Order: sequence, then C-alpha cells, then structure tokens
Amino acid sequence: MSYLPWALLALVAYSLVPPLLSVATTGSVRMPSNVAALYSNGVLVVGTVLVVIYNGEEALAYATHPAQKYVLLAGACLFVGILAYYRALSLGPVSVVSPIFGMFLVLSSSIGIAFLNESLTARKAVGILLGVVAVYLVSVE
Repeated sequence: MSYLPWALLALVAYSLVPPLLSVATTGSVRMPSNVAALYSNGVLVVGTVLVVIYNGEEALAYATHPAQKYVLLAGACLFVGILAYYRALSLGPVSVVSPIFGMFLVLSSSIGIAFLNESLTARKAVGILLGVVAVYLVSVE
C-alpha cells in the first residue's frame, strides 16, 4: 500500500487548489482565470522538470514512445479541463464548482470499468452511485 501516503498527500494538496484559485480570480483584486492557469501550471511544469532531473529520468527518450499519443491526448484533455475548471472557479462558489469537477472520479471510474476491463463490484457500483448523489446534494442550491 505504498500508494496510500501519496494519495493522501495528493488529496490534501489538491484540496487547497480551489480555494486558493477562487481567492486569486474573484473579488476586487482578481487575476483572469487563464492567467492564473498559466502561472499555477507553470509551477507544475518547472517542478516536474526538476523532479525528472533529480530522478535521472531520460524524458527525451520517451518522445517517440508508443504510449506518447495517449500522453499527448491526456495533456489536451487536461488543458481543456483545467482552463474550464479555473474559469468556473472564477465565476461560481468553490462549494458548488469543486464537487461538480470532482465528478471526474465517477466518470473516470465508469470509463475504466466500461473500456479498460476493470471489475465492477457491487461495492464499486454503490460507491459510484453515492458519489453522484453526494455531488448532487452539495451542488444544488
């Protein structure tokens, strides 16, 4: 279960993103959401480059890797998703925008089950259903 501490760190770190971006992109001294995306994701890029260098990973060796098309498509989806998310945070309340955005967990799980041959257990089905219900209850004003 070495993934659990990383998942918890991701949870804590990513939970701070929406409130921080909301503060940055709303109010009387606000930054445009696209500019906020540029700067915050710039930190992501620089940080990732440093981690790759630190770990001695040969990133350029993977430029022609067969899986590269999936990585680039994921990057395009990330581009659209993050810009839309930042825009939504600049226009609406974190308490509504974040749960709707968080539905990616339900949708990603469903895609994994439908297209990646991941198992659908009764427990997973209930979890997905409860996720939908929770988002509905939190986001409907």
